[in-house]
Amino acid sequence: MKSFAFIVHPLDCSDVARKFNFTRYMPDTLVEQTLKLLPPVQISSITGIRSPEAETKGAFVSCLLTTKQMITLPQQFVINKVIQAGRLAEKLGANVVGLGAFTKVVGDAGITVAKNLKIPVTTGNSYTVAMALEGAKKAAQLMGHDLKKSRVTVVGATGAIGSVCALFLARDVKNLTLVGRNEAKLHLLADRIMYETGLAAEVNSNIKSVLRKSELVITVTSSMDTIIQPEDLKPGAVVCDVARPRDVSRRVVEERDDVLVIEGGIVEVPGDVNFNFNFGFPPKTAYACMAETMILALEGKMESYTLGRELTLKQVEEIYQLGKKHGFRLAGFRSFEKPILEEEISLIKQRALIKAS
Repeated sequence: MKSFAFIVHPLDCSDVARKFNFTRYMPDTLVEQTLKLLPPVQISSITGIRSPEAETKGAFVSCLLTTKQMITLPQQFVINKVIQAGRLAEKLGANVVGLGAFTKVVGDAGITVAKNLKIPVTTGNSYTVAMALEGAKKAAQLMGHDLKKSRVTVVGATGAIGSVCALFLARDVKNLTLVGRNEAKLHLLADRIMYETGLAAEVNSNIKSVLRKSELVITVTSSMDTIIQPEDLKPGAVVCDVARPRDVSRRVVEERDDVLVIEGGIVEVPGDVNFNFNFGFPPKTAYACMAETMILALEGKMESYTLGRELTLKQVEEIYQLGKKHGFRLAGFRSFEKPILEEEISLIKQRALIKAS
């Protein structure tokens, strides 16, 4: 049986307090100063993952830096911290290790980390794309949108996940808009989409104007701050937020009961899995990036599957099929830590129709 580890980190100091209760009484600056000095730790053991063909076990390992620290501290310091977490995974017996949240964003997106470890490394981005798109398409369908007639927008389109999402969507839609900060890169992506699919994608760096016309939005930037606000969206819009930290402001679900915001890439894990760690999900569910690491272990595919900032359609399609083979599937819809039932989506759709009429 092959085993895995998954590297996580606290998004902010409140996450640290969930695990180490005494830190809630400390100022954030002191917590962050302390975190810089601490070695990586094993957060939990993961048991009970069984597919029709194999089984695996794993562990959560934490690189004890917050998102803010990941971005603001010297890059080499942060990468070394991630490498240390990977070496702890090796000592725990992992055969493959996955990078979570900003550990896969910093530096060259895992390439340097992989070069400094004896076991393969993956960012999980391939399976994240596959499951985010499956969820977004299903949500759009439930909201009554025909993808052939809808305006679809990818925010953060020049990133590793965003560009492949755009390429996949270009096969199914007729109105695709690419949004990002670097217009030159956006035009290069648009040229590639035209060459590979024949679709003329629109390029726009003005996110506000584009969102107000979009029925389906996939957003996957690496912004530290929320970039989508309640006033930005049209009635009936579906927003699939793949980014961590989130791109969508919590105000959207508080103030707009006529739009649907879902988290991207949430999957049901096969078997009687116990993560022994509460990361805010219902039992037996996980982020797709975590699931990619599990799938590789179940398949015995010991290779650095998704690294760097370039993904391929072939990779995404292959890991999606391997996920199906081992019993992984879309785990319904969630929005800001809460499940959304199809009955609730129907009510959102009704309110949107009334508002738009």
